[in-house]
Amino acid sequence: MTDESPILLTCTDGIATLRINRPARRNAIDDATRGLMIEALEAAAADPAVRALIITGTGSAFCAGGDVAGMQQRLSAPQEEIAFNGWRRQARTHRAVALLHNFPKPTIAAVNGAAAGLGCDVALCCDFVVAAESAHFTMSFVTRGLIPDGGGMYFLPRRVGLARAKELVFSGRRVGAAEALGLSMIERVLPDAELLSGCEAWARELSAGSPVALSLAKSVMDRSFEMSFEDVLAEGSKAQAICYTSGEHRASVAAFLAKTSR
Repeated sequence: MTDESPILLTCTDGIATLRINRPARRNAIDDATRGLMIEALEAAAADPAVRALIITGTGSAFCAGGDVAGMQQRLSAPQEEIAFNGWRRQARTHRAVALLHNFPKPTIAAVNGAAAGLGCDVALCCDFVVAAESAHFTMSFVTRGLIPDGGGMYFLPRRVGLARAKELVFSGRRVGAAEALGLSMIERVLPDAELLSGCEAWARELSAGSPVALSLAKSVMDRSFEMSFEDVLAEGSKAQAICYTSGEHRASVAAFLAKTSR
C-alpha cells in the first residue's frame, strides 16, 4: 500500500496501526476503501508479529461514515438493481466489521475526530474506544433515512444500555468525547496531541500477556452475553485445555517452579 492508498497498515514493535486515509473525504468509506480494509485486517490477523491493532483516521476526522457519492451512484442505478447492489455492499461492510470485531488480538479505536454513521459503528466494534478531546460521535444514519448497518445496533446497546442506544440512534445527535465517556460509550479520553502515543502505550500493556490466552479469552467473552452461565463454563473449559498446551503456560510454570525451588 502506498501513502496515497485509502488504507494504510503499519506495524511497530508488535502494534499494528490501520489508518483510514481519505482526509479530503473525511475518511468516508467507499467500495475501494472497504475492500482494502478487509485485506488489511486479514493480513494483520494472520501476522504473528502483530500483538494488537489500533484503527484511526488521517487528518481531522476518524471516519465520516459511508461515502455519500457512493450512495448517489447506487441510487442512480436501474431500479431493479438497487436492492441487490445494496445487498452486496452490505455483505462487504459486514465482512469488514466482523473481521475487526473478531480480530484475535486486542483492538483499540483511536478516534481523532468525527466518528459518524458507519465510522461510529467501526469504532464501537473494537474492544476499546479512546477519543481525543476534540472527537465526537454521531449515529447519523437517521439523517440519511437509514438504520445503523455496521453493527451499531448490536454494539451500542451493550455499551450504553438499550434505552440510551435508542435515543442516540433515533435522534442522530452529536455526542462529545466527555459525554461519551460518561455514558460508558468509550473507555478513555486523551488530549489530542497524546491520542496515538497513549493508545500505543495501552495496546502494549493489553497485549503483554500470552497471545493464546488473550485470543481465547476474547473469543469467549465476546459471545458471553448470548450464552448461559453453563455455556460460558463449557467454552472456557475448551479454551483452557488449549492454554494448557501453550508454550507460554509451560514457560510460566517452569519459571515459577525454578524461582520457588531456590
